[in-house]
Amino acid sequence: MLTLLLQNPLAFIIFLAGLLLSIAIHEYAHCFVTDRLGDPTPRIKGRLTLNPLAHLDPIGTLAIVLTGFGWGKAAPYDPYNLKEPTRDAALITVAGPASNILIATILSALIKLGIGGDFLALFAGQLIFINLSLALFNLIPVYPLDGGKIMRAVLPYQASLEYEDIMDRYGTMILIMMIFPWVGGQSAVSALLSPIINLMMRIFI
Repeated sequence: MLTLLLQNPLAFIIFLAGLLLSIAIHEYAHCFVTDRLGDPTPRIKGRLTLNPLAHLDPIGTLAIVLTGFGWGKAAPYDPYNLKEPTRDAALITVAGPASNILIATILSALIKLGIGGDFLALFAGQLIFINLSLALFNLIPVYPLDGGKIMRAVLPYQASLEYEDIMDRYGTMILIMMIFPWVGGQSAVSALLSPIINLMMRIFI
């Protein structure tokens, strides 16, 4: 990201704006589903909005600028307000990545239908890449990402408690180590996700 800023400031601004908007939609989807399932916590905390400022996490935002990968502020919910906590928590967790896949699918359809011409195709292509990356990145099973919550839900009870304890203590540190470049200038996240993202980009575009 910093290299892009130095080489093409306008492209950096466009990419960063698209990424922040996509993160806002991702977090809003969590909050919207939470609200629809009967928990007013996101509404009370001012998170039921598409304003990116309401969803930015300081460390996650800094990571975006430095590495191109990052995360938003965790969407709040109170399981005691949910009618079926286990099922509803799963729906809330999946809503974020699903919203990004939905955006990518809609934009892909617009490109393939030729709507908007070359300009939209170029802009939409960037947004598809951003949303696919965001969806896959958030499925990594590390807190504070959605994948960490999914992992906690699928593990046996005792293993889930131990996993949650480790993630509460070290999750953010592990995530930061995964997204910063190490050997060969590539991060562990890039090495893991790039082949999958490239394959999906060929399908979507």
